Amino acid sequence: MAETAILIANGDLRLSANQVCWPAQREVEEKVIQAVRSLGYPIERGHPYDENRKHGFIDSQKYGMEVFRRIPPTAPLIVVEAVWQYSHHILHGLYTHQGPILTIANWSGQWPGLVGMLNLNGCMTKAGIPYSTLWSENFDDEFFLSGLKRWLEGEKIVHDTRHVRPLGAFRLPADCEEMGVRMARELYRNKAIMGVFDEGCMGMYNAIVPDELLHRTGVFKERLSQSALYAEMLTVSDEEALEARRWLDAKGMKFVTGPDPETDLTDDQILQQLKMYIAAVRIADDFGCDTIGIQYQQGLKDLAPASDLAEGLLNNVDRPPVRARGNGRILYEGRALPHFNEVDECAGLDALVTNRIWTALGYDPETTLHDVRYGEPYGGEYVWVFEISGAAPPQHFIGGYAGAVSERQPPMYFRLGGGTVKGISKPGEIVWSRIFVDAGVLRADLGRAKVVELPREETERRWQMTTPQWPIMHAVLYGVTRDQMMARHKANHIQVAYAPDAAAANRALAVKAAMLREMGIDVNICGTHHGLE
Repeated sequence: MAETAILIANGDLRLSANQVCWPAQREVEEKVIQAVRSLGYPIERGHPYDENRKHGFIDSQKYGMEVFRRIPPTAPLIVVEAVWQYSHHILHGLYTHQGPILTIANWSGQWPGLVGMLNLNGCMTKAGIPYSTLWSENFDDEFFLSGLKRWLEGEKIVHDTRHVRPLGAFRLPADCEEMGVRMARELYRNKAIMGVFDEGCMGMYNAIVPDELLHRTGVFKERLSQSALYAEMLTVSDEEALEARRWLDAKGMKFVTGPDPETDLTDDQILQQLKMYIAAVRIADDFGCDTIGIQYQQGLKDLAPASDLAEGLLNNVDRPPVRARGNGRILYEGRALPHFNEVDECAGLDALVTNRIWTALGYDPETTLHDVRYGEPYGGEYVWVFEISGAAPPQHFIGGYAGAVSERQPPMYFRLGGGTVKGISKPGEIVWSRIFVDAGVLRADLGRAKVVELPREETERRWQMTTPQWPIMHAVLYGVTRDQMMARHKANHIQVAYAPDAAAANRALAVKAAMLREMGIDVNICGTHHGLE
């Protein structure tokens, strides 16, 4: 008889999120269990539903260790995710598990399991842990069942990744090569500082770049504390924050406010967010940071409203001016201060490189990361939903600031409120990328895509099935299918930056590829429409 497969479910640290998301997780687990048994294999859950907590997730690293002590070390292990999860809750057990590992997510934008699974996959890739992965809408399709059957029979699932080709297979334009190499050498000689406000957000082990890999590029971390950021917020006057609010109001940005701080975005929450924005810029200037990342979701969440408004403003060239203490000098005048959401240092390195290249090329240098949240066909194309909580710059939106609106973050994640920077990304040509760590090697995937504008009712439908308070990008990847993207992408995040047109985007991609390669990063080109031969 085949060895019994063990199913586990990793979850959030926040009780409210686990309770709200549990029904969706339970439904997916039932379908996976049914699929395994229909193929003639035994399966059981590796940990029980908790009657007191009202969910069945592994909700801490401590509990995860307890669970793994009871799991047979050679058992086939299935990690089922219908929600966002904190990878460090179970990474320890996956390191030492001797049996085959399979990650499974539901093809749904709701909570979202796809994002959680991509993060877990990225963490295992960094750790050098072998695994297989699958995804499905209903868990009864041929793609899922045939893959599951092969895995249960002892095979490793291998997906189609023919869209990925090493940079060495292409010839870069000579001027792009020269520019990229020169900029990489300048960075290595002159150095740059990455400000990190508390490392390691929400268990994202994959988002931490080991110092010895980062230093080879010329970038060094300044490890900062969120407590210092909060302390600096206390020194910012109400008038300074109100001045920033008046600046945003004059630009046409809208704030959806209400009277109840438990459920509404309030004017006081906005004021606190703008104090965080001012404090972050001042600290960045004090330490000479070229890019910064605020962890926020653990730590500051108990002290202050969400950092999302600050993040979106930091990523925009045109933003409320911040003056230095004392002499009144405008800090980072006429420049973005690239912010990497959730202290994803891979995205931070990417943002730094992108900002410098786009600026040198004379393009709008605003860049941001999004979650690879969901996708569906529309109008004959596969249109992805890229969506992040608040680090999207208004320059990326239809209408700019006038098209931006700030809505309260969901209370189950953000008890003290705070608003997002929400908007619909404008149509245009983009370069997408992801820097990631693969078993001790720093790698980068680069590709091209277009952002499309969908009818407003379709955008609203997609917002309602994901998170309607967050900024959204409708992206069509060139030459990369849905399943190829899921098979290859080693993170929950994807970096995006606009170019004036397709030819300009191809030029930026070529310069970026050359710069990253010269920085010692292993570069791959994904898909088509990149203009390389």
